Amino acid sequence: MATDIKDTVHAVEAAAVLRLLPARPRLLALGEPTHGEDTLLDLRNDLFQQLVEEEGYRTIAIESDCLAGLIVDDYVTTGTGTLDDVMERGFSHGFGASAANRELVRWIRAYNDGRPASGQLRFAGFDGPLEITHAASPRQVLTALHGYLATWVDPDLLPCTADTLDRLVGADERWTDPAVMTDPSQSVGRSAEARELRLLADDLEALLHAHTPHLIAATSRDAWDRASLYGRTATGLLRYHFWMADTSPRRMTHLLGIRDQMMADHLLALADRGPTLVHAQNAHLQRRKSAMRMWDHPLLEWWGAGAIVNARLGEEYAVLATALGTMWHRGVDAPPADTVEGLLYALPEDRFVVDAPRLATALGDTPPAARVSPWFGYAPLDPAHLTDIDGLVFIKNVPQT
Repeated sequence: MATDIKDTVHAVEAAAVLRLLPARPRLLALGEPTHGEDTLLDLRNDLFQQLVEEEGYRTIAIESDCLAGLIVDDYVTTGTGTLDDVMERGFSHGFGASAANRELVRWIRAYNDGRPASGQLRFAGFDGPLEITHAASPRQVLTALHGYLATWVDPDLLPCTADTLDRLVGADERWTDPAVMTDPSQSVGRSAEARELRLLADDLEALLHAHTPHLIAATSRDAWDRASLYGRTATGLLRYHFWMADTSPRRMTHLLGIRDQMMADHLLALADRGPTLVHAQNAHLQRRKSAMRMWDHPLLEWWGAGAIVNARLGEEYAVLATALGTMWHRGVDAPPADTVEGLLYALPEDRFVVDAPRLATALGDTPPAARVSPWFGYAPLDPAHLTDIDGLVFIKNVPQT
């Protein structure tokens, strides 16, 4: 068996990764089993640079707020702002503190410097403007979408004025109150104002799409793409707030599903722009249905972004999961020998990518044991997923950074 496993191992290099795939993907997804470890992000950066220089990739998308990501994209394409400011305001979930993310932004800006727009690299966040504690106010996206349409479309076609949107949104604190996450009665998501905003957001987005030929000609494809991002984020965010006000047992299932649907919509839009490397937690990118336990809820199941995108793109979507050997600083010791991680940990290489379907075949009819992590922040590989991923990146030891 050891010989067969060794035959599935390759260097984590762009050319080797793409040889594992049946077709060149428009979206190449690289998952991570934990957040906040720069060792994993350094590997991502290296792979992205190779994909850019050798394979013509032009966009990287990470699991961060799509609106904040616009700040990063403006910086790497035009130099707007400073690197310090971009790292502070351009990432959600605390990701701006990462040295590896800072190096990624610095490298993209240096690559783009002096290049025409058509040859520049792009950065995108593809998460919604959501945190575990709260969701954003819809003000920013509704105002931005309305402003774009008011400038370029006959004002008589607009369903409302900017003042109407401002009045209906009201105080942003009503929307962002952290108490709402655990107390639905505090949410404004099903108020009369919120219901009217959902209708107006739908009308504004429909108007945007109905006038696509004129708007792209009058502005640019990039400007229309950004307005489209505002539109789908507005409708998704208002839908999320609606379900935050729900009191039924299905509430969390809906919230998790809406978040991943928003992610999928952003990724499908990026796929239209060209080959993109996607980086997020493994669970968001997998082809199978996602499942988790949260607080005192029973098992929650929903279709993740990767599953939705895969259903739409087929072979043009490819996914690499990542598994780890040790993270001593997190209490994650050497994996048991009868797990997938344990079998790979016994190999001499420090990091490599495995042909996952071939590895599953090499393991035969007796599935390996599932590893159990002593630390909640690390999600071990589910061995049943080997047949549903294109490759498995393995990093033997993750040092404290």
